[in-house]
Amino acid sequence: MTKFSDLNLNPKVLKAIEEAGYESPTPIQAGAIPPALEGKDVLGIAQTGTGKTASFTLPMITLLARGRARARMPRSLVLCPTRELAAQVAENFDTYTKHLKLTKALLIGGVSFKEQDKLIDKGVDVLIATPGRLLDHFERGKLLLTGVQIMVVDEADRMLDMGFIPDIERIFSLTPFTRQTLFFSATMAPEIERITNTFLSAPERVEVARQATTGENIEQGVLMFKGSRRDREGSEKRKVLRALIDGEGKKCTNAIIFCNRKTDVDIVAKSLKKYKYDAAPIHGDLDQSQRTKTLDGFRDGTLRFLVASDVAARGLDVPSVSHVFNFDVPGHAEDYVHRIGRTGRAGRDGKAIMICVPRDEKNLSDIERLVQREIPRLENPLGGGKPVEDETAPADATEEKPKRSRSRSRRKDETETVAADAAPVEKAPDEKPARSEAAQDGEKSRAPRNGGDNNNDDTQKRSRGGRGRGRKGNDNNDRGGNTVVGLGDHTPEFIGLSFKERR
Repeated sequence: MTKFSDLNLNPKVLKAIEEAGYESPTPIQAGAIPPALEGKDVLGIAQTGTGKTASFTLPMITLLARGRARARMPRSLVLCPTRELAAQVAENFDTYTKHLKLTKALLIGGVSFKEQDKLIDKGVDVLIATPGRLLDHFERGKLLLTGVQIMVVDEADRMLDMGFIPDIERIFSLTPFTRQTLFFSATMAPEIERITNTFLSAPERVEVARQATTGENIEQGVLMFKGSRRDREGSEKRKVLRALIDGEGKKCTNAIIFCNRKTDVDIVAKSLKKYKYDAAPIHGDLDQSQRTKTLDGFRDGTLRFLVASDVAARGLDVPSVSHVFNFDVPGHAEDYVHRIGRTGRAGRDGKAIMICVPRDEKNLSDIERLVQREIPRLENPLGGGKPVEDETAPADATEEKPKRSRSRSRRKDETETVAADAAPVEKAPDEKPARSEAAQDGEKSRAPRNGGDNNNDDTQKRSRGGRGRGRKGNDNNDRGGNTVVGLGDHTPEFIGLSFKERR
């Protein structure tokens, strides 16, 4: 078995590795470190949680052990997609450079420019940054990248997914053409091949696992959920989430709960805290000090549930996460691989559970196609697959609409019954034979109104609608026995005549 001592690393680096408790490299480390030490470009692909960070930090430290940094001109550059990942890379450098006099600077948003400028002015060997903050310093004239010897793009596919392509291209154009470039990621979509062909020169491709695979030590499951009503879906999903957590019992020592939107992160965290679950949110809109405090609490075990957006899906190393809950199905299939990779790290067992609503079934199919396996379906813990009723909904809320419907039907039936029961006026012997159907209909419509049996709105409308038609068919003999509404005691004879349509 290969050991770190077989990889030609600096003796002081090996001492730091030994003190950290590591003896043998992971497959991605064993494959990437030798070509990186030789100065070659490296394209590393491995599933998350396999130690990619050490794959570039260890050879960088060894190569930078000799030499000295100059003011505002860092000797190496590490680009990360999120602040949390950048901070984690910085912690790795602190661990492995404890016996070397190498300096570093961390350039991320949410932190004062003044403190970062002081570090850059002194000169740093390693510059770890997010693309936006790095370009901010460059445009302010505080930074030069012409002295970069080694450049690393960590989580390369995520950088491209987040829309950093223009920034990445510009940063590469500011660095020397002779630089050594290292790309590391868990997934490598086909469209990224063009970018790597542009940025890397004859790279050594190190692929220790099939692209976009999930760890075999992670138990996966998905709950197909349908809310009783669209406006209740959110609260019912949160109730299902609590039931899933309770169902895991003591096995769920801690968990990361992923949501697609920042607003949902806040809502889910607030809901869990309301029901006495120890939870806190983390997403890009929060202050950096709050994000750091929340992550530290989750790492040291004082916080049990971390409700997060995809800001926590990439590269965060919390070794003992027992569960990952996907409250939403991720919009990009690759994000699923990264999310569930937060559990089952360093050979431990983990469990990942996802809640899927009908509109997300297409995204679920994309995930299963990517990982090339069907995710097992789980039973609803609250009722055998039936829609979950919201405990806060009024009991009669679902019956309001049917009641209104029955009421309208009743009024319609009453109107039709009254109209049907109204008997036409008995014909006199000398009655004129021609009476149109319209006249009869009008007479029926008037009957309820004359008799006073039905005074509802529908009947009045039908009476008004039929009155004009009824006038046309009135009989001359009606003048003696019946009073015609609206015409007084005398009805002109011509009104009772029927007219043939002119051709």
